[in-house]
Amino acid sequence: MLGPVLSKDFYLRDPAVVASELLGKMLIRVLNGELVGGMIVETEAYYGVDDPASKAYQGKLTKISRVMYKEGGITLIYMVHGNWLFNIVTGPKDVPSGVLIRAIEPKIGIKLMLRNRNVNDLRELTSGPGKLSQALKIDKSLNMLPVYDPNSPIRIHAYKNIPSNMIERSGRIGVREDLSIPLRFYIKDNRYISKK
Repeated sequence: MLGPVLSKDFYLRDPAVVASELLGKMLIRVLNGELVGGMIVETEAYYGVDDPASKAYQGKLTKISRVMYKEGGITLIYMVHGNWLFNIVTGPKDVPSGVLIRAIEPKIGIKLMLRNRNVNDLRELTSGPGKLSQALKIDKSLNMLPVYDPNSPIRIHAYKNIPSNMIERSGRIGVREDLSIPLRFYIKDNRYISKK
């Protein structure tokens, strides 16, 4: 059963904690009055000025990084290689950080998501950040929206609590330079993650 929308306080914490605890939660998108979405199975945490893979590295101020300085719990959506990436800002105001949602396990509105992606294979539907954005029709029109608002067109609900022994960690994918601590989190043996 879909639980309540996660509160704003959930996001006002360290991005690695948020990234880990988002596993098992439900990402919901309202699309033409229909609900589509799935269980979050893979995330990555990003820090700020000291994180070489972060948009806010060395205090750079751009359209994208400015959003990271806002209070946690809002969406940050930007394009990389022709794909929209869905992130959630974390932490307190003026401390830039965030979490990238990399993959979900499709649960709700699957037929509509398959049409949006023009695929038939469920494993291919949302197993990567660009794929899930296509399936859920996420684009920059959803930028800076609160995911903790029950009336938001994109939000995160409580669903399952994943035990720590079922959570794997690795380095982040596709970054030129990474931090020494593994900041990618995923549910062990889940068939919908982007990569092992």
